[in-house]
Formats: sequence, C-alpha cells, structure tokens
Amino acid sequence: MGRRLVPLTLDNLPDLPRRCRTCVFWELDPVSGEAAVKAGTPELEKEAWISAVLLDWGSCGRVVYVDEVPVGYVLYAPPAYVPRSTAFPTSPVSPDAVQLMTAWIMPGYQGQGLGRVMVQTVAKDLLRRGFRAIEAFGDARWKEPACVLPADHLLSVGFKTVRPHPTHPRLRLELRTTLSWKEDVELALDRLLGAVQKEPALRPL
Repeated sequence: MGRRLVPLTLDNLPDLPRRCRTCVFWELDPVSGEAAVKAGTPELEKEAWISAVLLDWGSCGRVVYVDEVPVGYVLYAPPAYVPRSTAFPTSPVSPDAVQLMTAWIMPGYQGQGLGRVMVQTVAKDLLRRGFRAIEAFGDARWKEPACVLPADHLLSVGFKTVRPHPTHPRLRLELRTTLSWKEDVELALDRLLGAVQKEPALRPL
C-alpha cells in the first residue's frame, strides 16, 4: 500500500470532500461565515483563504493519498489566520503554537495509523519552521464527524489538555514529543548537512 502526504495547494484542493471544500467554519468569523453561506460563496471563500495563507505564511495543510486515492487531509495555521478560534471559551491559542484546525480520514481507511502519521508530518513541518507546539480545540462530546476534532482522538495521538472545559477543552502537543529518537537524529543531520553543504565544483568538459 503506497501512501504519501502532499502539501495542500489550490491544485489539489478539489481532492478534499465537497462538504469540506465548502466549509468555512474555521476560516471566517461566525458572522462572515453565515453571510458566505447565505450568499452561496463558501467554496470561493475557502479558496481565497488558502491562497492568502499560502502566500503569506506558507503550507497550511496536507492531503493524504493511498495508492493515489485521496483518503484524508489535515488543515493548520497560526491562530491569527483562524478567526473562529477566538469564539471558543478556552481561547486563545498560545503564541508559540500553531492551531490544528481540523482533519478527516475516509471511513474505510480509519484505524490504520494515518491519523498519527498526519500529526507527525505536521509536527516535522512546523518544527523545521521554528514552532514549539501544536494546539487544538477538542470536542469532548463528539458524536459524528464535524469541524472540531474529538478530544479523545487528540489525546490518543499525544496531545495534553492545557485548558479544561466540559465541551471544548484546549489541548497542546509539544512538537519534540512527536518525533522518535531516530527522527530527531535525522533532523539534526539534515540541519548539519544543510549548514555545511557547499556548491558542487564544476568539472571541465
């Protein structure tokens, strides 16, 4: 089974489920989000948000492919780009953290460790970019797939509760804890080799 995680761009945005492509729960504040739905423009707003974050901050998501079939995705960004986060009773997200907004895996592919792989991939990306942690608002009463991730799932992949709440606790994952010793060594080697790598000498023809 070949699986790969690819940065989310406008080119592969159509590989997300339609209900996710047309959802602006996190991307707009509650009033603007409701207005976009009434106007019938949530998909355009989603594209505009992803385009703006890509240009301003960089990669803000990953799409998961198994044997070239899109089976899941994860979305994340600094809280400054996530207007809805301020509406939660356990906000704000810590200034040294990036917010894990939402994630989804196709039912037939759940329970295969893809959720943990997604979190590790996001952690590697953010660690390289100088961030210390990922934070997320969990749903402690989760019953069905929704924009807010189940708190139990976040806890199962390594998050810890930093702000308890009966409905929407805020959870945090220290990036260093997600990487194994082997990955830490690989990361250190990457940085070392990147620092000492020189331009190859040109050979005469």
